[in-house]
Amino acid sequence: MTLATAGRLDLDAVRADTPGVSHRAHFNNAGAALMPAPVLSAVTDYLLRESEIGGYETAAENYDKLNSVYGSIARLVGASPEEISIAENATIAWQRAFYSMNFREGDRILTASAEFAANFIAFLQVAKRTGASVEVIPDEDGGGVDTAALEAMLDDRVRLIAITWIPTNGGLVNPAEEVGRIARKHGIPFLLDACQAAGQMPIDVRVLNCDLLTATGRKYLRAPRGTGFLYIRKGLLERTEPAMLDLFGATLTSGSTYEMRPDARRFETWETNYSTRMGLGAAVDYALAIGLAAIEARCAELTKTLRQEIGGIKGVQLRDIGRRQAAIISLTIDGLESAEVMRRLTGEGINVSVSPPSSTPIDATARQLPPVVRISPHYYNSEEEVARVVEAIRSISGSRAG
Repeated sequence: MTLATAGRLDLDAVRADTPGVSHRAHFNNAGAALMPAPVLSAVTDYLLRESEIGGYETAAENYDKLNSVYGSIARLVGASPEEISIAENATIAWQRAFYSMNFREGDRILTASAEFAANFIAFLQVAKRTGASVEVIPDEDGGGVDTAALEAMLDDRVRLIAITWIPTNGGLVNPAEEVGRIARKHGIPFLLDACQAAGQMPIDVRVLNCDLLTATGRKYLRAPRGTGFLYIRKGLLERTEPAMLDLFGATLTSGSTYEMRPDARRFETWETNYSTRMGLGAAVDYALAIGLAAIEARCAELTKTLRQEIGGIKGVQLRDIGRRQAAIISLTIDGLESAEVMRRLTGEGINVSVSPPSSTPIDATARQLPPVVRISPHYYNSEEEVARVVEAIRSISGSRAG
């Protein structure tokens, strides 16, 4: 089946591959997207084979296919397979990257105001343990990292710059490429959380100048839950030891010495879920077959329509920021709790989510954000579904007085 022609995706083909669209209008892709049929088959076929011949035997039988997942992810992000490590989720991938850094008293960690709470907690834990400090880079007018302010903050004590490319709400796309240019210029490691970017837009780690990049499979890549990956630049990999090692990442060379793997798989452990790894590989290949440029264009088209239409509804407040915006729309409706808005949309067969202030606490406090309704379209959504969401929001807003 051809999924894209002349840079434009075939909507009928991708919707035919997505059984879930016959049941729901799914606009919770920033949470977990609907898996296409080839991804589901990759997982279930593998599990069926495990039930028939055994887990170890199935892994041996699929050795080449399992190894090919590293190549697929490498093509997705513009890296080499040796720079890719697969993880059980994005949090583990990010933690493996962050906790491999050696911090000491006086070191500075610079991050963004819209940083995801889980990342910020890790910063604070390391600061508490080591005496390092955590500092938030100022935002430019309208939201997003102020790169001039970032460069002005730099000195020889800055040990790491770590930001989320697309925060969990707000629609913002941080200027990751410019941050990377500044970090590389000053020789400072740059860790980029790309959870909401992977599968939504093209990624090239060489252009981004990031030393470490982490992402999940379940969001815009449309892979199963419980999948993620880490990219680590070869030059940094060669001088980085994971915080934890096992017999997959290293080999005993004597009773008192060990040797790490030469590639990024040193960050992995021996036991893993091979069926979901097959699903991750199938999801990446599916996205590559469509083309990330075509996916980004389609997402932008749908999101623009949603923002324009929803933004004109009386009583609706869009809570998005930034000069460049992604396929994540955050809103509130006057007089209604966001949880109630979500409940009503769910009753209409429309999937959305609610993003609480605790998910981006620095940004939420600064902007005095309440819980927001998060609407996140993807390329397989139809114009009819977009119109359905707009009409549902209009109806909910219009009925709020009652």
